[in-house]
Amino acid sequence: MCSIIGYMSLNNYDEFKKGFEKTTSRGPDMYREASFSNARLAFERLAIMGVDESGMQPFNHYNYHLVCNGEIYGYKKIKDELINKGYKFNSESDCEILLPLYELYKEDMFKMLDAEFALIIYNEFTKEIIAARDPIGIRPLYYGYDNDNNIIFASEPKCITSIAKKVLPFPPGHYYKNGKFICYNDITKVDTIIDDSLDNITKNIHDKLVEGVNKRLVSDSKVGFLLSGGLDSSLVCAIAAKKLNKKIETFSIGMNTDAIDLKYAKEVSDFISSNHHEIIITKDDVLNALEHVIEILGTYDITTIRASIGMYLLCKAIHEQSDIKVILTGEISDELFGYKYTDFAPNALEFQNESIKRVKELHMYDVLRADRCISSNSLEARVPFGDLDFVKYVMSINPELKMNNYNMGKYLLRKAFETDNILPYSILMREKAAFSDAVGHSMVDYLKEYANNKYTDSEYEELRKKYSHSTPFTKESLLYREIFEKYYPNQSEMIVDFWMPNKNWENCNVNDPSARVLKNYGNSGK
Repeated sequence: MCSIIGYMSLNNYDEFKKGFEKTTSRGPDMYREASFSNARLAFERLAIMGVDESGMQPFNHYNYHLVCNGEIYGYKKIKDELINKGYKFNSESDCEILLPLYELYKEDMFKMLDAEFALIIYNEFTKEIIAARDPIGIRPLYYGYDNDNNIIFASEPKCITSIAKKVLPFPPGHYYKNGKFICYNDITKVDTIIDDSLDNITKNIHDKLVEGVNKRLVSDSKVGFLLSGGLDSSLVCAIAAKKLNKKIETFSIGMNTDAIDLKYAKEVSDFISSNHHEIIITKDDVLNALEHVIEILGTYDITTIRASIGMYLLCKAIHEQSDIKVILTGEISDELFGYKYTDFAPNALEFQNESIKRVKELHMYDVLRADRCISSNSLEARVPFGDLDFVKYVMSINPELKMNNYNMGKYLLRKAFETDNILPYSILMREKAAFSDAVGHSMVDYLKEYANNKYTDSEYEELRKKYSHSTPFTKESLLYREIFEKYYPNQSEMIVDFWMPNKNWENCNVNDPSARVLKNYGNSGK
């Protein structure tokens, strides 16, 4: 990861600098800023591609200046094409190609990119600022306006809360120019429904995911893998191990009392012959991490916070105990193929609409979790299930085929790898278990217990009334909201609401986001 900031003003320099320093963990290797007649850019670097100083930003090309937190896949081919057009480059950084591309194609460049990115371009000639974010929002970007209505962009909201009156997430798949946010790629939009044979569909799922993993293995820094033992992370690890044909480094985490995932992760690691590392945590580790996790996340959402505690502690251990800089994870599969609660979708249209909603909101929940837990420990996250070609394809599959009509969630994904023999069959067919539950049911129980002991019933009822937006509905959610407000006062609209199952569906009107409360949880937590 890296951290970027751009401000259409030269005012508030102290707040600009102090705010940006709050994300030094995203870019601990080097800092640089540049000032122009009416704007300022700055960049904190975590060197992943082209790691020497020549790859440091802002990049400059004639009157254009760029800061970008991104990974541009297939950049070498683009770079060769640009060299053939007469362009020259000074580094091996993948992001250096962006300004020549922008000079050639202007805003059409954004829809050409196969990338995870957030970027800010300043045009010194026109004195305007352009910003853009990838279609899923895997790389973070936020914006707000100062008291003089000057816009400011940054990788994280805590960089700009002292300048901006209100901070909001930059919409994924959009670019900003001339005061407007313009959609260049709605990744959820289906142009043509794919109603092919099951064999062809699963073959395409297989091939596109393999390609999504393979392109994310390219790095000048060492790569590691989060392995929960669930289907998604296990597939990423198995595909990578086969491609690299060497021992990969895998990491898992669990409570010291009732970890569920550890045994499955060990089974996978033994099967793929990885160098496997287990991190064991305690009740004290969980409770001691809680406030810091909410601070780095910038959310009050129950699901995100629960799942982030284990992920943050795991990434902290990776940072402290290894020289790995790049982490591959299994996020985004659920939004595409379904959660436990989508088994209750009443029809295919509602299943598809739910998937559209979840993909559009990913940047506020699972993707936010992965970004903050990983980047706060000076690592870079890569998300193969977020490969644009893969997402576009799966979103276009006839939703009748994606629904759980096979007594097995995510059937298409499982069947796609059924004959590869890269995983134990039992893992390939293992039921879904939410990450926060699989770290150990006790972890969530400890958090609930802590919240319940903190507030009396009357205190809870009185305190929750302070919040009209996303009003807390349990003592646990009140605890998280109060910690959130300590660091991000009056900024709750950065998150639209709580991540919860669709309460309009039968069996889904629940007051806890954990799949444990659903009647179809079954053997997920065993």
